[in-house]
Amino acid sequence: MLSEPEKEIAKRFIKELTPSEKYIFLNKLQEAIYIKGYSVDEALFYYCYFFTLKERLRAITPYRKNGFLRYIFAEGLKDIEDSIKIYEERLEKRKIQEIQDKKKIK
Repeated sequence: MLSEPEKEIAKRFIKELTPSEKYIFLNKLQEAIYIKGYSVDEALFYYCYFFTLKERLRAITPYRKNGFLRYIFAEGLKDIEDSIKIYEERLEKRKIQEIQDKKKIK
């Protein structure tokens, strides 16, 4: 699945995650590679990492009730969702470029 350098990058990303977050990260990574067809690179790891952080924020439900903390939560979630979108767009562009390159070779 992953080459040695790619495994080292993945280890760097999952180092700070809890066991349940590692599961989320690795599932998202597998989905992105095998279902969405994304190439393995650093952008993919950032995409999976930010997706995992989004799930971490969703798990922090008690802090959503306080007005100021709810605002911080919403802004943090928005920033993470923006990052996910940015990396997903990069991955899609790269995927399309790779498909076009394969067509040129044929």
